[in-house]
Amino acid sequence: MKISDFTYPLPDERIAKFPLDERDKSKLLVYRNGCITTDVFSNLPDYFGENDMLTFNNTRVIRARIEMTKETGARIEIFCIEPHEPHDYQLSFSQRHTCQWKCMAGNFRKWKSGVLKKQVICHETTTELQAERIGSSGKYHLIRFTWNNDMDFGSVLNACGSTPIPPYLKRKTEEIDETRYQTVYSKHSGSVAAPTAGLHFTPQLLQRLSDKGVKQNEITLHVGAGTFLPVKQNDVKQHDMHVESFSVTLVKIRNLLENKGVMTAIGTTSLRALESIYWLGVKMLQNNATEMENLHLAQWESYSLPKNISVEQSLSKICETLESNREDTLWASTKIMIVPGYAFKMCDRLITNFHQPQSTLLLLVGAFVGERWKDIYQYALEHDFRFLSYGDGSLLELIYDQ
Repeated sequence: MKISDFTYPLPDERIAKFPLDERDKSKLLVYRNGCITTDVFSNLPDYFGENDMLTFNNTRVIRARIEMTKETGARIEIFCIEPHEPHDYQLSFSQRHTCQWKCMAGNFRKWKSGVLKKQVICHETTTELQAERIGSSGKYHLIRFTWNNDMDFGSVLNACGSTPIPPYLKRKTEEIDETRYQTVYSKHSGSVAAPTAGLHFTPQLLQRLSDKGVKQNEITLHVGAGTFLPVKQNDVKQHDMHVESFSVTLVKIRNLLENKGVMTAIGTTSLRALESIYWLGVKMLQNNATEMENLHLAQWESYSLPKNISVEQSLSKICETLESNREDTLWASTKIMIVPGYAFKMCDRLITNFHQPQSTLLLLVGAFVGERWKDIYQYALEHDFRFLSYGDGSLLELIYDQ
């Protein structure tokens, strides 16, 4: 499979640089029954019936970019990717005085040694944040942060950082991004990129869906910087997929198990988490697992696992194992790479934005709708849809006969 087969012309002017004034007034491309039509996102409830289920990713984007200055005056931008010590997000955010993160650094060549310092004002208290490079972890730098008062790191980051909008917007973060590059249902901090399909939802739209009897379920997958990485090798199999951590409560897994309607993933991150949950259940059945530790799905693992295990069998195994371990949450990680030929198990529909050429997300769309992705994207270009993170949305129906 060649990534060069998953490209299309995307003029810069078609990339939405800023969000619309109203979230749900974006366009909605609808692909179902083999037909492509145009609607408005606020009309989304028209496409769902009672007992259908939507699954949202309730992650929250952190202010992950910190601009610091060396004594020489050189500016260094630190981009916090994920916690290193402690590794757990919530534990890291609650740390006082010090913590370590895996980071990217802009202008890194000018930071060969030494400690960076920054004055931070939080709750009318001033603290000095220091950053020291202590090593590396794969393609990331390990940075130790220290500060000289009793504030937790989450408060420090919130006070001195900025929202990390996508690099393809080619602009600096502005005030509007602090609220609009965040879904209205975000809860758990940890992402460095928004699950952008959710940016179209408003509280009123969610309520209208609920009033119609459409069920709403949640998972948490913290979106990493790897979501922006292009596929550089033409042979898709040579691409190294990024790891993302996710969690889902026992209650939410039971909701999935009891679902009798159409299952719709809100965004590619929700879809990847849902499909990963299924395959983890398959692995647990295959290995007769009784523990809940170190649960991980490798990049191509799902393609070699048994295909004859039902969703009910898989999710029931997870529920039983959680209960026997007296756990109320499934904690896991996934590198799943979904490409054409993948057998979807959990999702019937996908709500998503329009993705970059030659990206893993476009490969996922190609897996979901088959070769029709080309017609869908050509239609979007011809009908003035806005592309990428702040762009318009689409409602795609799974091709079942692939």
